[in-house]
Amino acid sequence: MLDSGGKVLKEGLLEKRSDGLLQLWKKKHCVLTDEGLILLHPKQHDNQHQQHPTKDHGCKIKELRFSSMKTVDCVERKGKYVYFTVVMSEGKEIDFRCPQDEVWNAEITLQMVQYKNRQAILAVKSTRQKQQLLVVQLPGHKTIKNSQNAA
Repeated sequence: MLDSGGKVLKEGLLEKRSDGLLQLWKKKHCVLTDEGLILLHPKQHDNQHQQHPTKDHGCKIKELRFSSMKTVDCVERKGKYVYFTVVMSEGKEIDFRCPQDEVWNAEITLQMVQYKNRQAILAVKSTRQKQQLLVVQLPGHKTIKNSQNAA
């Protein structure tokens, strides 16, 4: 995702619940692209100053690719925060929170749905192309055009 130079759609701070025993909320600088969500430690982002994050900088970067995401669940709106969970294909759940007015959960969900739709369209096109190749390669197969010309 980072190497492909995907279009940055949204950028800013999100809080992620840690996996540790205390499950503390930790701020992450997040970059939403058309391929997924990139998580950086805020200090790493500040050090890079306006550079697009790359693996070459030795930063601890976490990538949540839409191809590995199953769903985004909005858990609750409480106080000034929206709490939501990103569920990955392998079953891992990652909890986030953000101020209600920043709508990160809606943006991530929208981009994930658009990504999945693009993939479905590509799969249908690929299947159709394979079917067309099979029809052309079948010996003695008459296409609709050939049978109409013969009549």
